Amino acid sequence: MKPAPFDYAAPRSVPEALQLLANAGGGATVLAGGQTLMPLLALRMSQPFVLVDINRIGALAGISHTVDATRIGAMTRQADALVDRELTTAQPVLVRALSQVGHHQTRNRGTVGGSIALGEPAAELPATAVALGAELELHSLRGERRVRADEFYLGPYMTTIEPDELLTAVHFPRWPDGTVTMFREVARRPGDFALVGLVGALHVKNGRIARAGLAWFGMGPTPIKARQAETALHGRSLRELDAGAIAALAIADTEPFDDHHATAAYRLSVGRHVFARALSELLGERQPA
Repeated sequence: MKPAPFDYAAPRSVPEALQLLANAGGGATVLAGGQTLMPLLALRMSQPFVLVDINRIGALAGISHTVDATRIGAMTRQADALVDRELTTAQPVLVRALSQVGHHQTRNRGTVGGSIALGEPAAELPATAVALGAELELHSLRGERRVRADEFYLGPYMTTIEPDELLTAVHFPRWPDGTVTMFREVARRPGDFALVGLVGALHVKNGRIARAGLAWFGMGPTPIKARQAETALHGRSLRELDAGAIAALAIADTEPFDDHHATAAYRLSVGRHVFARALSELLGERQPA
């Protein structure tokens, strides 16, 4: 099929892009990497009045680091983020997640902001943003606001972003020294969306878990924060943890479903096993000799 007719605009600055979005009255769609949007246009599942191509806005790309956080511009290519040496040190689990996004060819075009803004429930980056406590920087002609990633996703491909808003950057907090991370993904083939995915970080201090951030992908209509497991882990000694019990709490927050790839029962079973094994491995690594 061919896309439905639309107008095309390629702004060269953020203010120009915001003006176009405001003028469109909800009829605009933003083009970043286009890895998901282009097929949707071809199938006429997306039919914007105007396509706003933000690829020429250089200010939207780039990575900067401070003591407290890492700021990644929305138009930063996934492949570019993967080779940022400081990002590997500052945000190791994010780099791990990036390496599993799609394929080498798609990462050359795909953007960090595009993936996070789309909110594919089985994608790696939205869940990583949720787990790590990232904040999304949104701009419109009305001003700027920040939204926590765990409050951004409402349903499949549904977010709190307004029609006249543009995601300009994602801010990932720096977790303290002593943080250990986990990333597990079960997929039919490399590059496929996850059937079950888990991403998380645990800050261990003096033998106890001082902070936990955990999220699922492929386990419901949105990336899902494992709140019950986070609460159960907080303040607990590594020696007293029961990985199986924590895994049961983590699974309790999920909303898996049946589809042509896997059943909900399969996702629950595999998810519980994946979580328990990942936590056990981390606990084993952190136990004193």
